[in-house]
Amino acid sequence: MRLAGVEAIVAEGFERIHRTNLVGMGVLPLEFKPGVNRKTLKLDGTELYSVIGNIAPRSTLTLVIERATADGKEEILEVPVTCRLDTEEEVSVYEAGGVLQRFAQDFLEGQVA
Repeated sequence: MRLAGVEAIVAEGFERIHRTNLVGMGVLPLEFKPGVNRKTLKLDGTELYSVIGNIAPRSTLTLVIERATADGKEEILEVPVTCRLDTEEEVSVYEAGGVLQRFAQDFLEGQVA
């Protein structure tokens, strides 16, 4: 998915296997805090998103949402979200760009040593 330009997915929750698959593809799984979701934020898919913060297991990051208002002005929302990389190993896989990229890095490091 990262090759398709998807760098993060934000959701109300993740099934274990889905979250694991996202990490394996190098996609950052983010989870809304309780009581917050796409409906409460009135998201419609036209927004631009960025993520601020230090990626660590289960850390709180800030999802920055930029969107146009009905009167044409820009609105910026900062929403706390939970990083659903649950272990240091998952952080390492994510930072490598996914499982295949991590495997390639490990393989090449083994060849050089």
